[in-house]
Amino acid sequence: MFAVIGVQLFKGKFYKCTDDSKLTLADCKGTYIVYEEGNIDAPQIKEREWEPEKFHFDNVAKAMLTLFTVSTFEGWPNLLYVSIDSKDENFGRIHNYRPIVAIYYIVYIIIIAFFMVNIFVGFVIVTFQNEGEQEYKCYLEKNQRNCIEFALKAKPVRRYIPKHRIQYKVWWFVTSRPFEYTIFVLILINTITLAMKFHRQPDFYSTALDILNMIFTSAFALEFVFKLAAFRFKNYFGDAWNVFDFIIVLGSFIDIIYSEVKPGSGLISINFFRLFRVMRLVKLLSRGEGIRTLLWTFLKSFQALPYVALLIVMLFFIYAVIGMQMFGKIDRNGDGEINRNNNFSTFFQALLVLFRSATGEAWQEIMMSCAATDKVKCDPVVRNDTKNDTTCGFDIAYPYFISFYVLCSFLIINLFVAVIMDNFDYLTRDWSILGPHHLEEFIRLWSEYDPDAKGRIKHLDVVTLLRKISPPLGFGKLCPHRVACKRLVSMNMPLNSDGTVLFNATLFAVVRTSLRIKTEGNIDDANAELRSVIKKIWKRTSPKLLDQVVPPPGVEDEVTVGKFYATFLIQDYFRRFKKRKEQEMKDQGDKESHNTVTLQAGLRTLHEAGPELKRAISGNLDELIDDNPEPMHRRNHSLFGSVWSSMRRGHSFNRTKSLKVASTQIKISPASSGDFLPYNSIQKGITEGMNHITPIVKNAVFQNRASVTSLHNQEGLKDEESIPLRSLSNVFTNDADKKSFEVIGKSGFLHPHYNAPHSEPNGHAGPERLSHSLPGSPADRRPTPFEVVGSAESLVGRVLAEQGLGKYCDPDFVRYTSKEMQEALDMTQEEMDRAAHHLLQQERRINVQTLDALQSQL
Repeated sequence: MFAVIGVQLFKGKFYKCTDDSKLTLADCKGTYIVYEEGNIDAPQIKEREWEPEKFHFDNVAKAMLTLFTVSTFEGWPNLLYVSIDSKDENFGRIHNYRPIVAIYYIVYIIIIAFFMVNIFVGFVIVTFQNEGEQEYKCYLEKNQRNCIEFALKAKPVRRYIPKHRIQYKVWWFVTSRPFEYTIFVLILINTITLAMKFHRQPDFYSTALDILNMIFTSAFALEFVFKLAAFRFKNYFGDAWNVFDFIIVLGSFIDIIYSEVKPGSGLISINFFRLFRVMRLVKLLSRGEGIRTLLWTFLKSFQALPYVALLIVMLFFIYAVIGMQMFGKIDRNGDGEINRNNNFSTFFQALLVLFRSATGEAWQEIMMSCAATDKVKCDPVVRNDTKNDTTCGFDIAYPYFISFYVLCSFLIINLFVAVIMDNFDYLTRDWSILGPHHLEEFIRLWSEYDPDAKGRIKHLDVVTLLRKISPPLGFGKLCPHRVACKRLVSMNMPLNSDGTVLFNATLFAVVRTSLRIKTEGNIDDANAELRSVIKKIWKRTSPKLLDQVVPPPGVEDEVTVGKFYATFLIQDYFRRFKKRKEQEMKDQGDKESHNTVTLQAGLRTLHEAGPELKRAISGNLDELIDDNPEPMHRRNHSLFGSVWSSMRRGHSFNRTKSLKVASTQIKISPASSGDFLPYNSIQKGITEGMNHITPIVKNAVFQNRASVTSLHNQEGLKDEESIPLRSLSNVFTNDADKKSFEVIGKSGFLHPHYNAPHSEPNGHAGPERLSHSLPGSPADRRPTPFEVVGSAESLVGRVLAEQGLGKYCDPDFVRYTSKEMQEALDMTQEEMDRAAHHLLQQERRINVQTLDALQSQL
């Protein structure tokens, strides 16, 4: 498309006359004078010629060749200026005649050179990566395969720790952090001093630099002596970095000695050895995680580069041989790009020409210097072999150089980029993903717990080891112990009989859990699939190592680290659960206690307002005399406790009621009668007055129910008296009743109901008509002895009945009263029912304890 547009724009317009004074084809005739190199004493006469540019747009083929050279960014500025100066066909150039045509080149470069060519390069890289993945054809990603390969091939390193006391102290000194940091500072300062030389420096300045050089050499020599004493000869030279340091020190001494023996020698300066000290900066920078990762990736890239380099060498060899045969006879003394430094006369020279063309340096000019034109002459030495043909160019130069440039620059050179990107892909992804570059840290820290490189450590040390390693490989220092234990449960390495775990099994488990390699589903099936993949990809893996890293399906009672830490987590969870439940019970108890006190206050208020309610309902507005024996704010009532009331009365009169039992009377005050007798008061009264009870009373209490009921009927109930003491009227009359009551009462399952009196027209309640259900509750919903029922309304009904409002206590009145109290106390119905049930439970326990005490006294 661009070639066709170029032909329309520039066809026949890239010509000019060799005589710049002539602009048209018609004027470009005859001869003209040329002064070579400005020498006016040697003029030369030449013929005028109408010549085209080397690259033009006269036809589509030439236009495509021209645009291809533009896409390589070689020689395109010259074409741009020629296009701007062009005017018409068969007309010469006019400076800046139409600059608008520059848009053509700009659009072409943006679309083709920037986008399409790079898309082609990206396609090459993606295809290279996909072809590499086709070899494996498994569910493992490249990063997962690299980590698994590292875990399978890794070996624990020996960490030398001397046993001699003095040697150990020296070893501890040279391996300490302060010593390493001191050496690093010396390396940095020494590097700075090496960069301080300059031309024509003063003598004193040179002397100062020499003195500093001796100081640094002495310091590095002392480092060598200390490390050799700490590690001994074998362990010292077993480390490549130590060998490198030794060579630097040795070169520094040779430098000093040679400078003193032969100063100013004309040979190559021995100071060149000093420059190797700069290489120690690599050792300094390798301590940083980022630089270490970069160096690791750089070295890994070199492992794949030899294959690409071999392909390039083969391509260069083929094209060099063809170039020697086709273009080896071109004259090297001409004006073109083929000259004595750039030619195809020998194999080595051909390789240099091809390497220059591969870098894109004026490759199109070399191509045109080898094409079949009149300017490409043959070498006079070999002219006889050409049968007196003066031209040695070939049109095959066009496909030769274009194909070489496409194959080399667009394909093979970009394979280097593909290889490097393939190893550097993790630099552009999330750093939280585990990669092979992280695993070296595991080997280094493992040696601290396994200095002899036996390949096993205690399973308890694994937690400490992984806490020292930062994520994503390890847990990190801030990882909670329970989270670390959960990770170890998922790792589930085999546990040896001596409580140790193996090196490769631990490293493989870390990789597997971090990258989630077959960690879901049935573990035996997952292990079987993973074992088959390892056998397929890494065929040389020994069966013993495979069984260590991926155990085969075995017996269920095999001891593993996962089972050990799972037991620990279960115990820890149970302790936490127990503690949490205890705290919840405590909080719930506090809340129920608060609700109970609140309900007591509400019942007390209702109890104190009872007489006024009765007067309002009955229409008797006369002032009633309060019969309460104690002040209202100290009323001793089990339902109200010690809650003070804000409704106090100014008058209080003691009044007692009599219960006749066989001509013997027991006087009970209203405050201590009924179901609401507090245990302290009853126990005290029983203890003080038990001796006054006659044997007739004792017999009356434990005889049949009829005698007690008849005595009760004889006495009767007055309209304004409290509910009778049910414990004395309906308690056990034989051993069976007594035992039954004791069991039910002490178990705390007594249902909260009260015996509502059946009101007679005269205001008396007949004891034989006592109801055993909740106020207003239907007969079919009466609670069983072991049922916990909603008891808030029952308590409200009891309080109203105590105040002489029993005949008004229909279910609606009790329900509305309970609802008003609920809203006033800001409590839910459930909270009121639970608080009421709690009050009744306490009351039942008090009654049972009171009867037990009464029974023991009788």
